[in-house]
Amino acid sequence: MGATLSISLYGMGQSSKSGSSTLQKNKNEFLLTEPTNKLKIEFCTPSMFRVRYSWDKFEENERWMVTKYDWPAVEVTTQETKDFFTLQTSHLKLKIYRAPFRIEIRNAEGKLLSSEMLAGKNGGVSKLQDTIKCVKSMDPEEHFFGFGERMDFLDRRFKRLKLNVGRGKGMPHVAGAYNILEANYSPIPFFMSTNGYGIFFHNAFPTEWDMGAGNKQVYSFSAAGGELDYYFIYGPKFPSILNNYTALTGKAPLMPDFAYGLHMGTYSGGTWGYEQFSSDQYVINLARKLRELGIPVDILWLDSTWRIFGSAGGRGATSFEWRETFADPKKMFDSLYAMNYAMVGLHLRPRFDNGKKIMLLDTAQQLKYTYPEKDFAGDFVNFFDPAAVDFWWKHGVMRVASIGAKFLKTDEGSAFGGLANESDKTGPQGKEISKLHNVFPIAYAKAPYEKFQEFNKVRGLNQTREGYAGIQRYPFIFAGDWPSEWQYFAPVIKAGLNIGISGISNWAHCMGGFEHPADPELYIRWVQFGMFSPVAMVFGMDHPGYKEPWNYGEDALRNFRKYDSLRYCLLPYIYTQAFQNHKTGMPLMRALVLDYQDDENTYEIADQYLFGDAMMICPVTTKGALSRTVYLPKGEWIDYWTGKKYEGNQYFSTLTPLDSIPIFVKAGSIIPMQEKMRYVGEKKAEKITLDIFPGANGSFELYEDDGRSLGYKDGNYALTKISLVTKDAISISIGKPEGKFQPEIHQFVIKLHVVNKPTGVFENGTPLRTSNNNDDVNTSSWYFSETEKLVYVIPSKGKSNSIEIKF
Repeated sequence: MGATLSISLYGMGQSSKSGSSTLQKNKNEFLLTEPTNKLKIEFCTPSMFRVRYSWDKFEENERWMVTKYDWPAVEVTTQETKDFFTLQTSHLKLKIYRAPFRIEIRNAEGKLLSSEMLAGKNGGVSKLQDTIKCVKSMDPEEHFFGFGERMDFLDRRFKRLKLNVGRGKGMPHVAGAYNILEANYSPIPFFMSTNGYGIFFHNAFPTEWDMGAGNKQVYSFSAAGGELDYYFIYGPKFPSILNNYTALTGKAPLMPDFAYGLHMGTYSGGTWGYEQFSSDQYVINLARKLRELGIPVDILWLDSTWRIFGSAGGRGATSFEWRETFADPKKMFDSLYAMNYAMVGLHLRPRFDNGKKIMLLDTAQQLKYTYPEKDFAGDFVNFFDPAAVDFWWKHGVMRVASIGAKFLKTDEGSAFGGLANESDKTGPQGKEISKLHNVFPIAYAKAPYEKFQEFNKVRGLNQTREGYAGIQRYPFIFAGDWPSEWQYFAPVIKAGLNIGISGISNWAHCMGGFEHPADPELYIRWVQFGMFSPVAMVFGMDHPGYKEPWNYGEDALRNFRKYDSLRYCLLPYIYTQAFQNHKTGMPLMRALVLDYQDDENTYEIADQYLFGDAMMICPVTTKGALSRTVYLPKGEWIDYWTGKKYEGNQYFSTLTPLDSIPIFVKAGSIIPMQEKMRYVGEKKAEKITLDIFPGANGSFELYEDDGRSLGYKDGNYALTKISLVTKDAISISIGKPEGKFQPEIHQFVIKLHVVNKPTGVFENGTPLRTSNNNDDVNTSSWYFSETEKLVYVIPSKGKSNSIEIKF
């Protein structure tokens, strides 16, 4: 149930004015009315509630950010005294003083969590013209995390920020679009406090936040319009807050299993300015070369030069007409699928255009399926209108879907009411657009995700650059067009950590950077990080290299193969962590503060992260670095490459040879791995190796399903419980799969990291024979490798196994 909270809403006026405020109850809602404003409090759960202020009438519930408004009944008792009303649940106690309303929140022990009373005379809620604002007191030890895909800071304590979807303005690029302080591709108006609570500002207008920068005793958030509408979420731990936040805005779906493999984008041989070199044959040759070189990859997508640039919007709009250099697009798709690529997608923009043969823009404008602009019918597809979406799908997207395209890259969602990439166009303007600008990328991504899911009869996939609260539903974003320079490498890592803290796990970036040829060393280091990202993607517009690994030297190609192959081996682990994200909101790529909220050493660590529950990834972001400092939180950690053990809660210096990224594993971890594959499903995953790092007790629930259907939402999956107990001996138990889904019968291989050779290994109480090597998987046996310091155990296949290893 969690800890009890005590919450007080104070008013500074004369509380003795009988009848100046009233309290009305409707299910979980409590409405307090004053002569000039109204306050509505709605309990979602005993530890989460919604606060709404209105100076007129309350707005209708929107459908883009929040997906859940109907909550089970929460038992609330009420009490009235001379000065305040009291509302109390099993977890919360609210005191509501008559106007002006103010809120104070304490936990069961009386610790102050959040208050508007101590924020001075300006605390609480105010309105100036259209701008609404809330001011709260700030605890002297309070730190804040979240706010979306920010590249500047991790801890927002004493910082200001503005949240409004956009890439940054100004030319040249170094002063505008490539300003890490301005980049705002996917802002999220949500934060978590180390005091044990989170606040989600449920408002789509541009927002501003002062987290103690102006006054170290208070923080504030404001919006350019709309209601003062926010959710208060008590944890007190961050994972609990994330779970509840994503219950509001939607859990991320599972992507198809192959989407956790490698994604490769291409300009088909001709980026902007070189369009004449693009062709379908380039794409086929690229796909064939990847297969011939044994580089595992599952998904290809063609960026903007697959299509002609139309007569009205140029390269900033979509005509749905193939460039003449693509002689036979259908044959191209057929050839790619014959090489076992799982999905091939296409890049597009949200504006219609006229081509040479297809006049989609003219037709859409006549049917009023474009969003109108001042003195202009507009060219943006009105993705808020289902009829416009249907037209866009049937007469635009189906021209490519019907011959083989299976998903889209929905680019430039920020251009709706904002500055476009390739022009000075800003799309529609006005107060209504200011409210819609931030949620347009959600509507834009939702349309192809759902349409392709229905058309392909497989889980949906869509790639998008921009987002806002709720974008995790559709289902992955990428970090934007950051140049291939060392100065942007570490900020991109920070962006991934911040977006994970903000409820979005499925995140990608362009390995090696996007623009300009990369320094080969930078390419190597970025690829190492990229293969340990939630979505692994390689793509660049550097002509003629395009971030294809063979164009960066033998070392780069070898490095790419090594870490790409390792990722494919780790897919059972990654896929299980993806299911955990779907259920709980915990991201695959985690800032250390998510798991170590009480450890202040983690608050500004933005170049290390947990990859799932077990692995600590430490990218090397300095050119020529021979070593780097890492921080290991409390507990015992094991060097993934050497097996060396470290006691946590300390800083260490570790060597960083060019072909190695520092990785540490928590003691007690169990990491399931499959055999090497060139693409997902190349062969059945009959053999699963359990890479086990003793030193503490641990467990892992291996998740399996069919990888493609939506059946997992109805419980059609299996969980296999694997446990590790270290006491007098090391005991490992492998249960039978439980659930509706029937997975492959696996041959498990235990790979146990130890120092000394065991004196005996037992399966279900029976001694196992000793093998001469670790390749004997036909019969129950065990083998100790002196050089690797590993015990290999091959238990019986298809049984519940209890393995005991004695030393």
